Amino acid sequence: HSPGPQQQPQPPQAIIDPALQAAMDAQYHPVPLKVADATRVVCSAHDLEVCAECAVDFAQLNLIAKMLQSAPELAVPPPPNVMHPGRSQAVHKAKEEGNNLYKQNKYAQAIQVYNISAGIAASRPPWEASQIVRDELTVILANRSAANALLGDYASALVDADAVVQLKRPWSKGHYRKGKALVGLGQLEEAKEAVSLGLQFEPDN
Repeated sequence: HSPGPQQQPQPPQAIIDPALQAAMDAQYHPVPLKVADATRVVCSAHDLEVCAECAVDFAQLNLIAKMLQSAPELAVPPPPNVMHPGRSQAVHKAKEEGNNLYKQNKYAQAIQVYNISAGIAASRPPWEASQIVRDELTVILANRSAANALLGDYASALVDADAVVQLKRPWSKGHYRKGKALVGLGQLEEAKEAVSLGLQFEPDN
C-alpha cells in the first residue's frame, strides 16, 4: 500500500530562559482600562485618557486608533520601504505652491501653504521610512524660516531653522537660516557661531 502523507517537520519550540521569564513576570503590571464610546481607551476608575492617579496615558494609543479608523487602508501596513505615492505628491505640490508664492513676495500666504505641506509630511504613518519625513521637512521648514524672516518674525524663523539643524545637521542651509534669524534678533555672536558651524560642513559654500 502507498505510504501516508509525509509529515512536515515542525519548527523547534523556543526555550525561554527561566531567569528572563521571571524578570518579565516581575515587571508585569495589569492596567485597569475600558473602552469609552467604542472609540477611546480610558482608565477604569475615572474615565480619563490621561490619569495621574492611575498612572496611565492612553493618548498615543487613542491617536493611533483614530488614525486607523479614519484611514482604513492604513490598518494593514504595506511591505517595508513602500511609500504612499499620493502623500509624497501632495507634499511636493504644496511645497512648490508655497515656493511660487514666496517668489511673488507673498510671504504670509507662502507660510500658510508651507504649513499644509509640513503637516502632510509629518502625518506619514510610523512604518514609513523616517528619512523620507526628515528630507521633506528640512526643505519645507528652511523655506518657511526664510519667509518668516522676511516678514520680520525672527523668533518663528529661528524655531524653524533650529528644527532644520536638528533634522539635518550637515546641511549648511539650516545653519545659514539660523544665523539670519539670530541677526534679526540682534544676537550677533550666536549668529556668528551658527554660520561658523555650518561652514565646518561645507567650507566652500
